[in-house]
Amino acid sequence: MKKYTAITAILLFFGLSATAQVEKGSMLIKNATVLTVTDGTKSNTDILVENGKIKRIGSDLKARNAETIDATGMYVMPGIIDAHSHIAIDAVNEATNPVTAEVWVGDALNPMDIGIYRALAGGVTISHAMHGSANAVGGQCETIKHRWGTYDAEEIRMQGAPRTIKFALGENPMRVHGEGGGIKPRTRMGIEQVFRDAFNDALEYKKAWATYKSNPNSTPPEYSLRMETLGDIIDGEIIVHCHSYRADEIYMLLNVLEDFGVKRICFQHVNEGFKVAPELAEYGAMASVFSDWWAYKFEVYYSTAYNAAILTKNGVVTSINSDSGELIRHLYHEAAKTQRYGNLSDDEALSLITINPAKQLGIEDRVGSIEVGKEADLVIFKNHPLSIYAIPQKTIIDGVVYFDIDADADDMRVDISLDPEEKFDATFDYYEEGEDDRCMEGVFEFLFGTQE
Repeated sequence: MKKYTAITAILLFFGLSATAQVEKGSMLIKNATVLTVTDGTKSNTDILVENGKIKRIGSDLKARNAETIDATGMYVMPGIIDAHSHIAIDAVNEATNPVTAEVWVGDALNPMDIGIYRALAGGVTISHAMHGSANAVGGQCETIKHRWGTYDAEEIRMQGAPRTIKFALGENPMRVHGEGGGIKPRTRMGIEQVFRDAFNDALEYKKAWATYKSNPNSTPPEYSLRMETLGDIIDGEIIVHCHSYRADEIYMLLNVLEDFGVKRICFQHVNEGFKVAPELAEYGAMASVFSDWWAYKFEVYYSTAYNAAILTKNGVVTSINSDSGELIRHLYHEAAKTQRYGNLSDDEALSLITINPAKQLGIEDRVGSIEVGKEADLVIFKNHPLSIYAIPQKTIIDGVVYFDIDADADDMRVDISLDPEEKFDATFDYYEEGEDDRCMEGVFEFLFGTQE
C-alpha cells in the first residue's frame, strides 16, 4: 500500500493537488494458460510486461530486473471491465432538473472507497463510475482504473478515456420529476420531448456562437456548460450510456438520436433488448446487460437470461455489468451463465466482461484483450475463470499487482488506524517522532518558498 510524505498529506489537507504519479510495473508471468480473448487460448505461455505495457507473448521468455511470477497450472485473462458501476463516487444523482449535462461525477471521486479493493478481489481492473438515472439527461461519468491505495483521485482516473454521459428512460425520471416535482417528464412521451427540447436548445446555442464568431463585434451569447455538453454529444465527442428497460422506449431513443445525428450510444440494462436486437445492430448501438436480473420493478417484469446471447448472435456489441458493489466481485460467474443460457463459446463469454465493455467505453485500443502493446491489466486465476471453482489470485494494473490473495493483509482499508494514539501513522506515514518542526518547515518551503 502506498505511503505519503508529509508534503502530500498537507497538500491534501488544504485541498491542493500533487501531480499524480501513476506507477508502471515490469514483470514476467511464466507457464500460464493465456486467455487472450481476441486471439484464442495459448497453453504454457509467458507474458513479458515492461513499464506497464505488454511487451511480448510467447514461450521461454526472459526478463532482466523484473519480478517473475510462476503461473504454472493457472489461467491469465485480461482485466475485467465493468461498464456500469457506482463505486468510488459519493454523489450519484443530481436530481434537480430533468437535464443536468453540466455535472460530472469526476468531481466527486473517492479513491478510498473500499469497493475498489473488493472489485480488485474479483479481477475487475476498470469500471465505469456512472451518474444515476434520476434525470432524462444526467451527468457525465468517469472511467476509472482500480489503483487501490492512493488518496489522490487523479491516480484512479483513466487518463485519455473518452467522455461519457448518462441518459435515462422510464420510471425513474418520471417519478423524480413528474410525480416528485410536477414538471415534465411525467409520462414516457414526456421523456422523449425532454431529449428533443434539450438537443434543439443545444443546436440553437451552437448557432448563436457560430454567428458571434463570424462577427466578434456583436454581443456574445451567455455561456452554458449544459449546452456545451449537449453540443459535444451531437458532435460525437461524448458516448451516451442510457438506462433503459422496455423495447418501445429503446426504439424511441434510437429515432431521437438518428434525428440529431447522434451515433455513439450504449444502452444500459436493456432487458428487452432481445426484442429489438436487429434494430440495435443496424444502428450500431451497443448493449450492457444483466445476466439474469429482472422483475424487480414493474417496468422490468419481462426479460430473459438468453438476452446477452441473443444480442451477441445478432451482432450487437454486448457486455455484462454489475450496477452493484457486490455483483462486481464475480462478473466472471455472470459471464459464465451465458454458456448455460445461449451456449456462447469461451471467447464470446469472456468478451462480455473484457473487450466488449472496452469498446463501449472507447478504450479497446488500450485494454480488454491480451495483445502486445496494450496496457498490462491482467488477472491470474486458479481454475478457469468461467468455472464455478474460479478464484482470482492476483489482479494486475499497468504491470503492478494491486490484489494478491496470498500477500494482502486481512484488512486492506486505507483509512484505518490500529493504534488510536498514533493518529495518522497507520495510513499517511507523516513523520518520525521528533521531526514535527522539520516536517512543517519543509511543507511551507515547498508551498510558499523559503520564509525569512
